[in-house]
Amino acid sequence: MNLEIVTIGDELLLGFTIDTNAAHLARELAALGARIVRRSTCGDDAAAIADAVQAALDRTGAVITTGGLGPTADDQSKPAIAALFGQQMVLDESIVAALEQRWLTRFGQPLPPSNRQQAMVPTGATILGNRHGSAPGIWLEDARGRWVAMLPGVPREMRGMLADTLIPRLRDRIGTGGTVIRSRTLRTCSIAESALADRLGELAGGIDGLSLAYLPGNDGVDLRLTSWSLPAREAERALDAAAVRVREKVGRWIYGEGDDDLAALMLAECAAREATVAVAESCTGGGLGARFTAVPGSSRSFMGGVIAYHNDVKVRELGVPTEALDAQGAVSEPVARAMAAGVRQRFGTRIGIGITGIAGPDGGTPDKPVGTVWVATDIDGDVRAVRAVLPGDRNEIRFRAGQLALDRLRRTFARDADGDGWTVRAP
Repeated sequence: MNLEIVTIGDELLLGFTIDTNAAHLARELAALGARIVRRSTCGDDAAAIADAVQAALDRTGAVITTGGLGPTADDQSKPAIAALFGQQMVLDESIVAALEQRWLTRFGQPLPPSNRQQAMVPTGATILGNRHGSAPGIWLEDARGRWVAMLPGVPREMRGMLADTLIPRLRDRIGTGGTVIRSRTLRTCSIAESALADRLGELAGGIDGLSLAYLPGNDGVDLRLTSWSLPAREAERALDAAAVRVREKVGRWIYGEGDDDLAALMLAECAAREATVAVAESCTGGGLGARFTAVPGSSRSFMGGVIAYHNDVKVRELGVPTEALDAQGAVSEPVARAMAAGVRQRFGTRIGIGITGIAGPDGGTPDKPVGTVWVATDIDGDVRAVRAVLPGDRNEIRFRAGQLALDRLRRTFARDADGDGWTVRAP
């Protein structure tokens, strides 16, 4: 089954809201064997909505929309799409009753008059129940079997309704035993996209009929294998075999699969080793600590940290020697090493991590351009450091510095360092 997605909302066009709905729909529907062949976005304008949906219907006959089902004047999806099917809008009293009960139960007050608009539905429509919010979904289908499923734009509601009502309906239409679209993602760090392609060699363009995509981001380059036209079990076997071949080529640069987060993986490794960790951060401003504490159960291994942004704090709180700061500056190997050792000693942990750098946009010099960072780890007194010049804007450099620190910790655990003490320039 080929489908198109139309996401609706001025906020999407203006860039104030990131369109996560289309991405979620594509992932969930691919697992059913439904292929999203096109995604488009239009604003809260009836004519624009009608044009986008009509064109999608003409191409595939199967369309999912999100957004425009709310109670305000800019919610135009239902009447615009109803007109394409030659249907009128009518008030559904059962929806009104459900909305009135919802308002009394949740808010202790009568239903606002504006919300009655959410009970207006096209004649001949099938109502898709929404137990996650107030706007019901709509399914409209014509005599030719062409259909549009309208879902709310609020991500929590859309995802809940997709799972509750739309996926079961589409599963019945697609049936079982057909082909599916399945992907496997291998996550890499500290290696460039071009270097990965060189290592993969003859596998770089795809493996045994599976496509291979390179997805660079702040946390590294993801390698995504995709099977487009195999039954579910065959697809999983093919992905397993292809992933093994990729690992043989890329090896130590791969740190995880799927949605694996390097901070969570390192905390799990620390817990397995009964090791505690603390961080001393300058240019990252607490970003690495925030990543650690975002992981549930992180208090088992993560003790805390020091944001040593000013040199006085580096000296007073971490014991960084003033002579090191005077001689080589805050962004230097001896300062990073002293920060890692100082925070480990201060918190009484087995592991200390120190990060110092120039995140920009100002402050760079010919010897230390913007993006220069030094990262050090101290594990039971064994201190190692690495220098890198990271690309990107201020926020990207800050995140990548934290990712570099995590990757160096990973490689130390794996006994995969660039020589004794790994004082090197990172790729």
